[in-house]
Amino acid sequence: MNLIEGAMAMVLIHPPVSRPCEPPAGLARLAGCLERHGIDCTLIDANRDALLNRNAFFYTAQDTWTRRAERHYKRHMTLLTQWAGYADHARYTRAVSDINRVLDAAAKTAGVSLSLADYQTPDLSPVKSRDLLRAAERPELNPFHVYFSHLIDQVLDQERPDLVGFSLNYLSQALCTFAMMGLVKRLSPRTRIVLGGSLVTSWTSRPEKLPSFAGLVDELVSGPGEERLTRLAGAQLSTRHCLPDYTALFASPYLAPGRILPYSASTGCYWNRCTFCPERFELTGYAGRPPRQVIHELQTLTERTDPILIHLLDNALSPALLQALTEHPPSAPWYGFARVTSELADPDYCLALKRSGCVMLQLGLESGDQAVLDALDKGIRLDEVRKALANLKASGIATYAYLLFGTPAEDQTSARRTMAFVRENAHLLDYLNLAVFNLPAGSPEARALQTYDFSEGDLGLYKGFRHPLGWDRGVVRQFLDKEFTREGAIAAILRRDPPVFTSNHAPLCAMARERTPSR
Repeated sequence: MNLIEGAMAMVLIHPPVSRPCEPPAGLARLAGCLERHGIDCTLIDANRDALLNRNAFFYTAQDTWTRRAERHYKRHMTLLTQWAGYADHARYTRAVSDINRVLDAAAKTAGVSLSLADYQTPDLSPVKSRDLLRAAERPELNPFHVYFSHLIDQVLDQERPDLVGFSLNYLSQALCTFAMMGLVKRLSPRTRIVLGGSLVTSWTSRPEKLPSFAGLVDELVSGPGEERLTRLAGAQLSTRHCLPDYTALFASPYLAPGRILPYSASTGCYWNRCTFCPERFELTGYAGRPPRQVIHELQTLTERTDPILIHLLDNALSPALLQALTEHPPSAPWYGFARVTSELADPDYCLALKRSGCVMLQLGLESGDQAVLDALDKGIRLDEVRKALANLKASGIATYAYLLFGTPAEDQTSARRTMAFVRENAHLLDYLNLAVFNLPAGSPEARALQTYDFSEGDLGLYKGFRHPLGWDRGVVRQFLDKEFTREGAIAAILRRDPPVFTSNHAPLCAMARERTPSR
């Protein structure tokens, strides 16, 4: 029942596929805002329910590995909801691998390659609007059709929504999102469909005109959706920020040994200077709430949800917020992205972070060559990075470092300097993420490069480019595959990375090791 007489009945859906380890923060934020304004809405995490529901698929295992994985499927799922599942890397890897095997075998009946984090098909591309519309026209071809046809039937019958909103954040969700929207329109043509999420924001920020989804999508929402959804419900937005509401989303478990609370203290990036960063030309801007307010909200949310871990989603936690966390620790362990600043070069500061509950920091190092960092305007000094890594290790805070290869400022000599830097500091690094640079299509810096279409899709977010120093993608990948990842100390770090879930489960693995007494 809607709390505003005559207001729209709303259903908001988070579609497959993304890692099912924590609730979607965007839906929780929208729910909190709508409820604050007296608007009732129904939240559905269709991603979690589809991936973790064994009744979502019907198939017969054909090979020994899949039959064995099927037999142990329930045990593997249970293991990933217990701390014991994260203390032993071999057991963890086996569980994730077998679950993926079962999902992929089931999806292959529909010609889809599926995992707990990805969805791909050779026939349809998420960066081609015509393929997305084809997915909407034939939803019965989607491997999740058994699940979401029942779901949508039930939603339309019981909720009788005037509006169904879909939160599309990743390319891995796009084809399933359009299949679900197509089924909604087929069964209830008058139901209004609103499509939002970070991927939609990126689409609308591209220099090219967005293809039309008329007849399927009634409205695209770029950026935060609170104001538009509130207006659609017949209310006036009275405040731009409300406390997220996770009640409905936490009604069912995720693949974690307890509740993980995702929370954003800001939008955009407080640094906002890095060359080629999409945040700068998507014009999202930086907006951070006062640290005192953030601390109060975290305390309130932890009291309500009793999480085992807080996931701070900010692009980079501001120094002011980090300081506030050390002075007023939340009631649960936490992790998130941070820039390497002079504060981390202070061992006492790192110890204070640890006492506040910091389990892991994600650090965008990008390169081990100072000239490359300077050219990218990262504002990072390698001498401070070395001190920070040593201090974080000594304080017991895990590090998840991100490296980016193939930027226009890098060449093979620079990449080898990065390799040497990582090798020399391998004993201080817990996890590594290696990425090959993609040139954002809307980047102003792209005008100085010789570019070409990265793909045939009309929704592509990136451009291919001729590297000014000859350090093209193919050469970069060859370097990573044949040199960088085969260096002994570096390979050992990479082997520790949790498969599929990567940084989402890495803090859980770090916590599990602390909980397990040494033998």
